[in-house]
Amino acid sequence: MRIVMLGTRGFPNVPGGVEKHCEHLAAGLVRLGCEVIVFTRKPYVDPAITEYQGVKLVALPALRHKSLEAFLHTFLGVFAARRFRPDVLHIQAIGPGLFVPLARALGMKVVLTTHGSNYKHLKWGRFAKLILRFGEFLGVRFSNRVIAISPMIAEEIKEKYDKNPEVIPNGVVIAAPVKTDEALRRYSLEKGKYILGVGRFVPEKGFHDLLEAFSRLSNSDKDFLNSGWKLVIAGDADHEDKYSAELKDKASKNKRVVLTGYLKEAPLRELYTYAGLFVLPSYYEGLPIALLEATSYGLSCLASDIPANRYLKLSEDRLYRAGDIQTMADKIKELVKRPLTPEEKEKTLRILREEYDWQKVAEKTLEVYKKAAY
Repeated sequence: MRIVMLGTRGFPNVPGGVEKHCEHLAAGLVRLGCEVIVFTRKPYVDPAITEYQGVKLVALPALRHKSLEAFLHTFLGVFAARRFRPDVLHIQAIGPGLFVPLARALGMKVVLTTHGSNYKHLKWGRFAKLILRFGEFLGVRFSNRVIAISPMIAEEIKEKYDKNPEVIPNGVVIAAPVKTDEALRRYSLEKGKYILGVGRFVPEKGFHDLLEAFSRLSNSDKDFLNSGWKLVIAGDADHEDKYSAELKDKASKNKRVVLTGYLKEAPLRELYTYAGLFVLPSYYEGLPIALLEATSYGLSCLASDIPANRYLKLSEDRLYRAGDIQTMADKIKELVKRPLTPEEKEKTLRILREEYDWQKVAEKTLEVYKKAAY
C-alpha cells in the first residue's frame, strides 16, 4: 500500500509526541511492505534528508506560528498528497482534521488518528479551542476510519459522535542503557542524583508544579539539599510565550535546576539512563510517550493521577493528584530513596513488550488502512 502521512512537524530529531509516533509508525509500516511518504515542515527539519529508515520525507513550506502553522501546512499537504495517489491519507491529530472533508472531496481515503482533545490544553485561547473542536468534528465525521491512541480518547469520541474508533496506543522501543556520559559532564550531573522531566514548556505539562515542589524540598529539607540532588528538565517551548518565559526565569533562580532545551536522541538517552527519578506532572495527556520511554529504561517514576498515566499501571504510591504540589514534593522525597527492584523493572518491561510494541502498532494500523481503502 502507498500511505501519505500528514500532521507532524517531521523527524528525525524533532521533539514531540506526535513526531515520535509518526517516526516509529512509518518505519514499522515500511517493514511491512508499505510505501510511506511523510510530509514534514521545513522550519523543523533538514530538507536535504529525503529518506529515513525507508520512509520518504517531503518537506513542505510552513510558517513557524503557533496558530497558523498546522492549518496552512495541512492545507498544502492535502493537495500535495493527491499527486502521490495514495491508497490512504493518514492525518495525525484533530487540528489537521479540519481538512479531512477536502481530502475526501479530492477522492482520497482518509484515516484520522486522534492523539487527544487538544482543545483541553491550557495554552490555547477561546478561538483556537473552537477551531480545534471543529477540526475534531470534521475529522471524525468525514474520515473513513478513526484511530484513538487510548481507550479514554476512544470513549470520548464514541460519546460525542457515536463512532467507534480503533484503539491503537503509542509504542515504545525497549531501551538499551548507554555507556557514554557526555551529557552528564556537560550539565555537571551525578549518576543517579537527578530528577528528570521531559516535555514541552506548556501549562498542561505541569513543569511549574515540578519546579515548585523541587524548590520546597530544596528550601525546607536540609537532608535533601545536602544530598546533592538536582532537577533536570529536557524540553523547551515551540513558540516562546509568557508561560515559558516565566518558567525559565523561575528555574534560573535555583542553581540546582538544569534546563537543557530540546535534546537530540543521544544526549536524551543518557539522561534517561542515569536519572534517579522521572516525574511527569501533567494535567492532560493522550498517552504519554515520555512516560513510556522512562519506564523502558527501568526508571523509578512518579506521575500525576490522570487517566492517561494510569494505562502504564504504575503502583498507587507512584501517583498523586495533579496540582497537589506538597504531595508531589513528599513523594519525590520518598522515591529518591527507593529505587525500583529488579522484579518491578521486569514487570514493567513485560507490560511494555506485550502492549506497547511499535511493530504491533504498525500491524494494527495496516489493518485499519485496509478497511479504509477497500
